[in-house]
Amino acid sequence: MTPYLQDIRELYKDSITWEFLKECNILITGATGLIGSCLVDILMNHPDKAWKVYAMGRNEERANRRFHQYLQDKDFKFLKGDIEKPIQTDVPFHYIIHAASNASPNFFVNNPVEIIKANIYGVANLMEYGMKHQMRRFLYVSSGEVYGNNNIDAFSESDYGYVDILNPRACYPSAKRAAETLAICYGKEYGMDVVIARPCHTYGPYFTEEDNRVYAQFIRNVINGEDIFMKSAGLQYRSWCYVVDCAAALLLLLCKGKSGEAYNIADSNSNVTIKELAEIVAKEGGRQVISKEPTKEEIEGFTVIKKAVFDTNKLTSLGWKVQRSLQENIRHTIETLLQ
Repeated sequence: MTPYLQDIRELYKDSITWEFLKECNILITGATGLIGSCLVDILMNHPDKAWKVYAMGRNEERANRRFHQYLQDKDFKFLKGDIEKPIQTDVPFHYIIHAASNASPNFFVNNPVEIIKANIYGVANLMEYGMKHQMRRFLYVSSGEVYGNNNIDAFSESDYGYVDILNPRACYPSAKRAAETLAICYGKEYGMDVVIARPCHTYGPYFTEEDNRVYAQFIRNVINGEDIFMKSAGLQYRSWCYVVDCAAALLLLLCKGKSGEAYNIADSNSNVTIKELAEIVAKEGGRQVISKEPTKEEIEGFTVIKKAVFDTNKLTSLGWKVQRSLQENIRHTIETLLQ
């Protein structure tokens, strides 16, 4: 068993009341992504599973690779579909977790329109479907990038900073902001139950091959036996969170989050600079950190946010807690990918 799966097994005795999902259909969009696939793993490996998981994504080949162990399970079904278009099924999804949105900087540069559509059209299509098909709760996986650029020690859920809306790089934070408002408006106008999650920078195994976020680049380097190449000074200060802890927080919000409200997800003990993260990954992988000039495309994808640290008191008040240190989680990530 991989360290990643062992970490998942530890969750089942935690603060989530799993009974609320009994006999329910759960739809996860963006299911082959880092967070979405972890949600699938947690739900499908539960020893007392009494629900059905519907994993939605555009790439069936990737889904078959990622979820090969579930393909013959009667409680799992992959739905091939584009969230920008109306949902083509008649299944009553009692709970919908909308996690479909590419978060890789190269997509911000090359596919900004698709980034916006996946978030805004995705919320609209899922809400319209849910209203007609017995949806009990909609959980929107937003992003800490909604806070923009602001000199705040730790962002609470009511803090917002500056975003340059005329910069195409704003496709991601602006789309997340608009999609949050759209979800809340559906809740207000149509009486829908909506909860919003704002994860910080999340890391873990099984990121996609197109993912070029810094953590993915660093981990790829070490598992390929390479030194880590830093493309900047790496002074940006960030909150980080292990994907298993992040996914557990999402399920807790699905169960206990207050309708109409947003919740930060971050590990308060994992606030480090990008350079410090690189050094941790390099140490765990037995490699070194080497400076390298970024390409023009990489520079265009860089965020202007220098500091993004999150206040998580609202989430921890529901009973959420992290299980291990940043160093141990990085080690588990590397060991899992090498198995």
